[in-house]
Order: sequence, then structure tokens, then C-alpha cells
Amino acid sequence: MTAKVTVEDVERVAELAHLELKPEETGPMLDDLNAILDYVAELNELDTAGVAPLAQVTELLDAAGAGGPRGDVVLASLDRATVLKQAPETDQVFFKVPKVIER
Repeated sequence: MTAKVTVEDVERVAELAHLELKPEETGPMLDDLNAILDYVAELNELDTAGVAPLAQVTELLDAAGAGGPRGDVVLASLDRATVLKQAPETDQVFFKVPKVIER
């Protein structure tokens, strides 16, 4: 296995994902990420010339199990004014919520 991901890469990805990795978690994470990249490289070596691309890898079934995708149906949505009346705080257009991400 050729190292593709460095400790600095792991620390940067953890920072971007807002993860707090303990020092003892960095090594296993480095190994896992490199193993994933090695597996992807192995998959890239497969000859897929005669294989049609897929957008869905599982069978599409509706909730009743009758088979096939459910058709698109337009349904009425809730009235904005009625819903906003029930909200603790609004600006008469949107719900106002407290800030949860600080950085």
C-alpha cells in the first residue's frame, strides 16, 4: 500500500467535518482512508467497457411492494400564513431559528 493520505490531510478533513479526533484516533483514520483509496484504485482497474452505467443500484419498489417507481403527484402544501402563526418567531416570510453553528 502506498500512502496517499497524510496525517495533515486527516487533520484537515476532520477540521472541515467539525470532528474532534483524539491523537490515538488519527492513525487508524489514516489507515482507513488509505485502505478506501486502495480499494477504489483496485475497482478502477476493472474492465467495465461493456457495462451500462446505473443511476439506481437497487430495485425501485413503491411502499406497497407492487413494483416500479411511484408516480409524481402534485399535492397542496400548507398555507404559509397559517403555519407561521404557530411559529414562536418569524419575519412573516420565514421561521426564525437560533444560530446553531458558530465558527
